[in-house]
Amino acid sequence: MTIFAAISDIHGNALALEAVLDDIKHLGIIDIVNLGDSLSGPLEAGRTADILLELGLPTVRGNHDRALIDRPFEAMADWEPPAFSQMRQAHFEWIRTLPETLVYRDEIFLCHATPDDDNTYWMETVAADGLLHLRPIEEIEAFAEGQDYPLLLSGHTHIARSVRLRDGRRLVNPGSVGCPGFDYGEPVYHKAEAGHPFACYAVLEKVGGTWQPTFRQVAYDWDAAAAMAREQGMADWASALSTGWLR
Repeated sequence: MTIFAAISDIHGNALALEAVLDDIKHLGIIDIVNLGDSLSGPLEAGRTADILLELGLPTVRGNHDRALIDRPFEAMADWEPPAFSQMRQAHFEWIRTLPETLVYRDEIFLCHATPDDDNTYWMETVAADGLLHLRPIEEIEAFAEGQDYPLLLSGHTHIARSVRLRDGRRLVNPGSVGCPGFDYGEPVYHKAEAGHPFACYAVLEKVGGTWQPTFRQVAYDWDAAAAMAREQGMADWASALSTGWLR
């Protein structure tokens, strides 16, 4: 097959995941890869995990997946406890089996953030004023050193983007299925905002020997998802889910 779908950063949003899976099926695409951060958040981690375990997708572990298994409950940040409380032993065991990186079909490299760090933005950098900017191509290529595959896939920032490296390799972030905005305090306080509430993923197709991405935005009941976040007392999540902005 020369076509497949890439999903990432579901963050327990089962409603968004189901809409994306329906859209993929409607396109006639069978193969799907998952770039991690599947469960953490104030939504439906348990139901999301059940869907993913049944699908058995090639999946890498993200930083928020790792945070569910590498520290005691009392040391977890605010995104993990709501998910942790919904998860069964099989869900934790699944996360423990996930690799940090994966090569798919012998020519596609998968990681969550960068090849060597699950918590570093690959294509973006944060300026002193807290704004996200595209990194210089030299810095993007430095992270790709040693990964000599024509297609590199990475998530983490929740922002859909594609960069062509100067040697012809393509680096693609499919965007976030279930969380269109977040804020973070390192290296300085900043926000990553999609600017819309749609569930995002990418279709990758090999055309004339070159991998080309098509970014998809899928409508779903984001107001219902926002209501779940609001019930958990997470107003920032509710805003991001319903609008794509943190307000």
